[in-house]
Formats: sequence, C-alpha cells, structure tokens
Amino acid sequence: MQNTFGLYDTVGVSKNASFEEIKKAYRKKALELHPDKPTGNAEKFKELSQAYEIISDQEKRQRYDQVGDNGLED
Repeated sequence: MQNTFGLYDTVGVSKNASFEEIKKAYRKKALELHPDKPTGNAEKFKELSQAYEIISDQEKRQRYDQVGDNGLED
C-alpha cells in the first residue's frame, strides 16, 4: 500500500467505481491470483483481499478517501 490511493489500483478500479464494479474487478483478480491456481500468488492475493476489504466497506472507504493509508491505522 505504497501511494495514497493504491488500494484502487490493487483491485483494478478507479476511485469513482461503484460497489458492483469493485466487486466484479475483485472477483476477476481473485480468480487469477488465488494460491490454489497455477497462476496464483499468495502475497498478491492477500494484498488484493485487504484492499477489497477496505474499499468495499462504505465507512472504511470514506475514511480512506479522505486521508489515505493514514486513516486506516487505528
């Protein structure tokens, strides 16, 4: 999670993406990166899942959009 809005890049959507667009992009990437698949990558799958958890939750996404990664530290 390097840059301020890198979570959107990780999932492969724009900052203005709807929940449905985020969900669709996540599922597509999750299938590619799943550790049980030949093309799988456990580390990238973990990053993808963490990014999705944040930007798919309305409250967490709003906080992330306002202050970036710094808003995720509780």
